[in-house]
Amino acid sequence: MPAVLLATCAQLPAGDDDADLLVSALTERGVDARWVIWTDPDVDWTAGLVVLRATWDYTFDLPAFLDWVHAVPRVANEAAVVAWNTDKVYLRDLEAAGIPIVPTTFVAPTETTVLFGGGAAGPGAGELVVKPSVGAGSRGAGRFSADQADAARTHLQRLQAAGRTALVQPYLEAVDEAGETALIYVDGRLSHAIRKGPLLPPGTARAVDAGALYAEERIEAKTPLAAELAIGAAVMDFVRDRFGADQLYARVDLLPSPAGPLVVELELAEPSLFLQDGIGDHEPVDAFATAIAERA
Repeated sequence: MPAVLLATCAQLPAGDDDADLLVSALTERGVDARWVIWTDPDVDWTAGLVVLRATWDYTFDLPAFLDWVHAVPRVANEAAVVAWNTDKVYLRDLEAAGIPIVPTTFVAPTETTVLFGGGAAGPGAGELVVKPSVGAGSRGAGRFSADQADAARTHLQRLQAAGRTALVQPYLEAVDEAGETALIYVDGRLSHAIRKGPLLPPGTARAVDAGALYAEERIEAKTPLAAELAIGAAVMDFVRDRFGADQLYARVDLLPSPAGPLVVELELAEPSLFLQDGIGDHEPVDAFATAIAERA
């Protein structure tokens, strides 16, 4: 019986919300699956295929996490993909490939100037978001109104002082009504889609390294729009071309804008896949478990 180690973090030793569902589906396919903590020194990582699932504390020590990922003999997604995807500066590569992203200004820890008085990403153009390029679960993200330039600047400087590269983006207010769309792919093929409610209420600035792993999300199944599917397909083509193969899983997060859907994140490292939130009679856990079993 092939073995699969489902990697999680110490805060979630039994896995995420899909834990029991996924283990049951893998067991039905003849796979010995168990949840293990990626920082546990007693785990034998040669025992089987390691699937990154809920390693959401990696942002606290990214170098250690990447050292571990590169040391694991068999890991999905593959180590090169994880190394590229765990820092949101990857958005530059998507934009360079012609994929529409949320307009983003990247501010390195050593940069001393950024415009907060106007421009596409400044308060003069409306609300904006300041967040770390290495982050998960909305930790370190702040939403600031047009008259909160000083607060936005302070939050940026706090991120920089912690050694973070920061992303400055316009807050796309259409998300308050339409929500965020997440397209979930298995082996490069669309599995299902969900709608997430807005995560950042006005005036929100989360601590740089708050104790909570993630913000609570309001999730519901969604039938994606044609424009969303087109962008998702383009992203999958990009991943396939860059890394030479389809990855086990991918999640493309899209925000609505007057110009159409825009990519806010591409998650290839350890995203929630909302396996219990399929559409129609589709059971998304089945496709995911089958793909894992085939690789195992």
